[in-house]
Amino acid sequence: MISFDSQENKWLVSGEILVDNANAVLVESAVLPMNDALQIDFSAVTNTDTSAISLIMEWQRRAATSNHKITFKSLPEGLGSLATLYGVADFIPLSV
Repeated sequence: MISFDSQENKWLVSGEILVDNANAVLVESAVLPMNDALQIDFSAVTNTDTSAISLIMEWQRRAATSNHKITFKSLPEGLGSLATLYGVADFIPLSV
């Protein structure tokens, strides 16, 4: 199960992002406000697979369409490794 806590310019994502629930995550996130300088925090994400990379790319497309900047925080180590493996790590803007 996944949940979002949306605050001013931040989404805190909690739970698992897996192929089985990726579409539900996308649908649930579509109603969340995407403000300028949005940070999506993965610190409470417990498990991911390659579908999380697809979601990250979709969120970036949504932000670009609205001329918003987006960054990602606390990506799980495995997700960072997958992004490197697939050659997309440089396309994921990380916040410190």
